[in-house]
Amino acid sequence: MDCKIRQWRIEDADDLSKALNNKKILDNLRDGIPFPYTPKDAKEYIATMLAADNEIVYAFAITIEDKAVGSIGLFRQTNIHSKTAELGYYIAEPYWGKEIGTSAVKQICDYIFQNTDIIRVFAEPFAHNIGSCRILEKCGFKCEGTLRKNAVKNGAVIDMRMYSIIKE
Repeated sequence: MDCKIRQWRIEDADDLSKALNNKKILDNLRDGIPFPYTPKDAKEYIATMLAADNEIVYAFAITIEDKAVGSIGLFRQTNIHSKTAELGYYIAEPYWGKEIGTSAVKQICDYIFQNTDIIRVFAEPFAHNIGSCRILEKCGFKCEGTLRKNAVKNGAVIDMRMYSIIKE
């Protein structure tokens, strides 16, 4: 199944709200995302991404046949880490296991390394999120280690993994 990443559009709000209104997805993301996730929440998120500084925030819809089925973004770090960006993504559950995440991660990394001065991209999935760890590994990210007891999610103290890929 082919996917493409593209700039967000306000019209993506309904598809985004359907994709993100899922506890299985939210359980693997950072806190602060409302549940239930409404089209209004999606419109606010999309508007924020479209208004963001495009030298700092690189946010895209993951699409199949131009329908938003997920989100992917890179967020440039600051100060001495200004040539580094953090990667985050999620995909609607019906599209899990179909190589959508792998394709989207490859596309955004190619875009960033070809069009910006960023030289390092990192991601910090929860250690128990084997699917996300596998996506990163298939895209050439190296596991730099386990961040022990690095987060509290749903009341549990959990480990995270540090992955990175370097521009060659």
